[in-house]
Amino acid sequence: MEISLVLLIISIMLGFLLGIVSGLTPGIHVNNFALILVAASPFLSGMGFAPFYIAVIILSNSIAHTFLDIIPSIFLGAPEADTALAVLPGHALLMEGRGEEAVRLSAIGSAGAVIVSLLMVLPMAFFFKNIYVLVNDYVGWILVLIVIVMIATENGESEEGQGSLVHLKYKFYALLLFLISGFLGIFAFDNTVLIQPLIKFGEPSILMPLLSGLFGASMLVISLMTKSEIPPQQKNCMFVLSKHRIIRGLVSGTAAGSFVAWLPGVSSAVGTILAMLFIRVEKGAESSKEFMVSISSANTSNAIFSLVALFIIGKARSGAMVAIDQLVNVGDWDYSIIIILLIVIIFVSAISYFTTIYLGGRVSGFLSRINYSRLCAGVLAGLTVLVIMFTGWFGFIIFLISTPVGMVASYAKIRKINAMGVIMLPVILYFL
Repeated sequence: MEISLVLLIISIMLGFLLGIVSGLTPGIHVNNFALILVAASPFLSGMGFAPFYIAVIILSNSIAHTFLDIIPSIFLGAPEADTALAVLPGHALLMEGRGEEAVRLSAIGSAGAVIVSLLMVLPMAFFFKNIYVLVNDYVGWILVLIVIVMIATENGESEEGQGSLVHLKYKFYALLLFLISGFLGIFAFDNTVLIQPLIKFGEPSILMPLLSGLFGASMLVISLMTKSEIPPQQKNCMFVLSKHRIIRGLVSGTAAGSFVAWLPGVSSAVGTILAMLFIRVEKGAESSKEFMVSISSANTSNAIFSLVALFIIGKARSGAMVAIDQLVNVGDWDYSIIIILLIVIIFVSAISYFTTIYLGGRVSGFLSRINYSRLCAGVLAGLTVLVIMFTGWFGFIIFLISTPVGMVASYAKIRKINAMGVIMLPVILYFL
């Protein structure tokens, strides 16, 4: 295949710009643009963009998105599946006046994941090429094991005077939250036909009202109820985290994200759960900072290994890869094409890293000059409007139900990770 350097660079920059839009705009996902690009491929081909270049646009979009989508998660409490678990540690740093540092930690996590992923590509490809069939047969039980470990490691918040068996209470709360959110997820997924968006932009996703309620609106409501005020944000804030924690966050996040990229029906959200299980749960900024590195690493590495999985086993594990699979016959690619695409990933990651840091600093400075309660109320109203626009009144009902469910974790003093039952329980039941 003869590749035009000019068209390649144009495709990269188009995908990067789309990544900025999808990353910063709640309710718009990579999959939306991927579907639009596939539909517009005849028109783009007429302009000289062969299917390969459209695939490059989609890939660049998906990589840039994993860097920039952390910004609305931290500052607005408006998460997607990939960044839902980043809301809590990101918010903790924001309330310490270190919102910009949270963004920098996320950016270093995503950038580091690119480096670690490139080191892991060959061994992971060889490993899954040989045992994929075996792993595929036990996806459900693998997820059950993850849930058992997740709940077993829940010890709540330690307080003086607690008995030795108090951890069992918190484990019960964790199981309860997992089941409640899980059954809510089952109900929502079983009734997706009821979604009637007021504005159709790609395929509507029931995850938007579910995750916006569980992880976004729930935090915003609590902030309004407690009249939280955002402290002055530190400017030009460099992150302070030991090399040991950075490396552990990078490796655990990248390994988790790369692992789930090969599994059917399992999103990078499950990868973030795996990554967090490798990190010691404790109070304090150090834990929150390592969470940010690990979660972002899992998110970015999952996007990278979704491409590798498509090439090695011929299976598309994300909406972006499904779109690429429809555009080109990946089986006809040789390793030189994969090398080019890996170079594309490196280039997009570099410019996305600096863009994320730049925009994070600007947003942090803006927040220092506004009333946080009004911001929370405004964002809550904005999320409500977006939910109604993109998922209709059924999505709004799901949003209203999921918001108090998400508040349970804060009042029960357990990790919000347990609310990921909203995704995990339906997936487990599907495979068992």
